[in-house]
Amino acid sequence: MKYIPAGPDDRRRMLREVGATSVEDLFSSIPRALRLQGPLPVSPALSDPEIEDLFGALAAANQVAGPGMFLGAGAYRHYRPAVVDAVLSRAEFYTSYTPYQPEVSQGTLQALFEYQTLICQLTEMEVSNASLYDGGSAVAEAVLMAQRLKHSGSVGISQGVHPLHRQVAETYTRHAGLTLASLPWRPDGTTDPTAIESCARAGAAAVVVQSPNFLGVIEPLDDLARAAHDGGALFVVSVVEPVSLGLLRGPGHFGADIVVGEGQSFGLPLSFGGPYLGFLACREAHARAMPGRLVGETRDVEGRRGYVLTLATREQHIRRERATSNICTNQGLCALAVCVHLAALGRRGLMRLARLNAWRARQCLARLEKIPGVQRAYPGAFFNEFAVDLPAPAGEICRVLSERGILAGLPLSRFHPDLGRRLLVCATEMTRPADIEALAGALENATVKTAAAGRGARV
Repeated sequence: MKYIPAGPDDRRRMLREVGATSVEDLFSSIPRALRLQGPLPVSPALSDPEIEDLFGALAAANQVAGPGMFLGAGAYRHYRPAVVDAVLSRAEFYTSYTPYQPEVSQGTLQALFEYQTLICQLTEMEVSNASLYDGGSAVAEAVLMAQRLKHSGSVGISQGVHPLHRQVAETYTRHAGLTLASLPWRPDGTTDPTAIESCARAGAAAVVVQSPNFLGVIEPLDDLARAAHDGGALFVVSVVEPVSLGLLRGPGHFGADIVVGEGQSFGLPLSFGGPYLGFLACREAHARAMPGRLVGETRDVEGRRGYVLTLATREQHIRRERATSNICTNQGLCALAVCVHLAALGRRGLMRLARLNAWRARQCLARLEKIPGVQRAYPGAFFNEFAVDLPAPAGEICRVLSERGILAGLPLSRFHPDLGRRLLVCATEMTRPADIEALAGALENATVKTAAAGRGARV
């Protein structure tokens, strides 16, 4: 098929059809001050060596995640088996695209089918799609999916859901006729089931919670599911740290209708924000409302096993008005990384990995609690992440420790200004006892210095 650009007459007819007099009218909703009025301000072209020097300097400004890293909050430092990159780098996977033609895409389709199977086993759900962009977009797609299923204009979302994921959901729904209601957490760091039931009875299509939540606390999913269903809403659970499912029952066991999350912990590195992978699983009854695509297993006319796209809800595949998603890629390479990592671990390996993560976090908390003025913030169960109260502002302490090469955690004041002295700390299987001791020593010195500086400023 040849590409035939539209000529002047074609453009005039199209503009007349939509009621515009010029192409500029199509951008009238954008404030004039934000529009580019002249040539794009691009610097002159650089030679290859100059480009390498430029990007080398930019890369040198990054702080690489190493032994002194205790930062989690949605992106976690885990060991990546060598087999992951060995499989990803194979040409048939590394350069693959959307499997439009199943007869020449059996390897890609089978890999996605195995990925879907593993996600279903992990979450204890019935159907999984072939992946989304990341955890934030997965939450947003779950909200839109609930709207399609329940035909309601509101969804409740817990304050314990990652703030950045909530922001993505707000962006997706802002012009979709859907209101997001914030559900508060209780003093123990868990979501209030009374608020969930009230929101559901008010007509919400769904309520969304995260477990372990943004504070690191494991939510009582059975109570929250009961509250949501008693009020007539769907129950959506986000799992940002899926390694936790090596110890905890999948959300499907507690009655979740839709389970979403971030798959970065399995086979994907901390690469400054991505590319990552969002997973989405649901009950089979809701499968036709899922975004993205669903790979299925079948038999050909000769009885041989084969794989096909069983369901494709993208607007490119079906009529736009019936499409449930505009997802344009299934993050196939990232999904393959998750699949390979999970397959390499196996059921017992995942359980051992989860136990090690939980144990390291408890070691870390026990050591930090020995520091004067440091205490655990929330009493509930946690996995590999927990919050502590410090005797001085957490942001100042993190700044001091970062100068010593230690990323002590996330100051919660970044998203909750009222939690100025609260620090979110993460420990994984990559955290050694010596690292914990180094953090504790540096933190004790930093709290003393920061507190002294604060007293001097007051004087």
